[in-house]
Amino acid sequence: MTLFEQTLAAIGPLDLEAERAASARLDTLTKPLGSLGQLEEFVRRYAAIRHDGAARFGGGALMVFVADHGVADVGVSAYPRAVTVEMLRNIGAGGAAISVLARSFGYQLFVTDVGVEADTSLSPLMGVRYQRVRTGTRNFLDGPAMSTEQACQAIEIGIETTLEAAAGGATLLGIGEMGIANSTSAAAILAALTGLGPRRLVGRGTGIDDAGLERKIAVVEAATELHRQCFNEGLQILAALGGFEIAAMAGACLAAAAHKLPLVVDGFIATAAAAIAEKIHPGLFSYMFFGHRSAEGGHAIVLEFLGVRPILDLGMRLGEGTGAALAMNTIESALTLFNQMATFSSAGVSGKLI
Repeated sequence: MTLFEQTLAAIGPLDLEAERAASARLDTLTKPLGSLGQLEEFVRRYAAIRHDGAARFGGGALMVFVADHGVADVGVSAYPRAVTVEMLRNIGAGGAAISVLARSFGYQLFVTDVGVEADTSLSPLMGVRYQRVRTGTRNFLDGPAMSTEQACQAIEIGIETTLEAAAGGATLLGIGEMGIANSTSAAAILAALTGLGPRRLVGRGTGIDDAGLERKIAVVEAATELHRQCFNEGLQILAALGGFEIAAMAGACLAAAAHKLPLVVDGFIATAAAAIAEKIHPGLFSYMFFGHRSAEGGHAIVLEFLGVRPILDLGMRLGEGTGAALAMNTIESALTLFNQMATFSSAGVSGKLI
């Protein structure tokens, strides 16, 4: 069996007994029942995913995957493709927003080049891991963005990175990305998965003008029409329309579920990866938290269509995993309250009368 196949086979059910144990403890803490709102639900879900009624927190890890896209050649981004490698350097060196947040929260940060056009591996950038599939995807207007073999290779990179994060003690993961034109790829994937029209999904990405937005919508419309025969199968959709960083994030989603690790999804592009993972293995959303409602494109529409509730809504659309990092910190806060608050009995506080 391949690592991909082994991972799929290892995905099991949530632990409802652990969820009940966490819920029972929540009800003994010195607070009115349910008064911590969604924070209590985070604890219950974390316990069920981890198979741990004590909901112990071991640490967080953010996995950021970086790659280029051939569709950037048709003018769907306000920035040149060179920005991908420039931001790869910035993230690895600690100057990007995600680098600052990871450092601030004490989370491990894995920055992986899975297919940036400019190959810096011979003179490695500080803080960057190299697991390159190739120098970016092909333009999906000319055919599939990648082969199914390349898609599986990128998925397995995400799986391997997740295993490394777990080996480092992480019990809560987040995914993020960087890659010029990847919001175009994400919009095409989500259109294929949901049947929603590209005009409802496509956003301005890096800040394209009105003419650029119309061009981007037309590109996604053309791509979904060209590859429509692939839409019944998740791996085929990914190969036709995806990016290596999107595939790696999908692999991380699958591996997290297989290894009982709660995973926080970032924004629009990470949601496309999560939706692909759900298509490959239905029911996977139970293992994920959706970090925030991005201001990019049709993210709010997609979240509603998928029936998932984001933790935060801050008007962000940066990517990199920034929304995931902030949401992870919120979950960590919930776990800290769960584990450190006194119970009515231990604190000598009277319980509810009626």
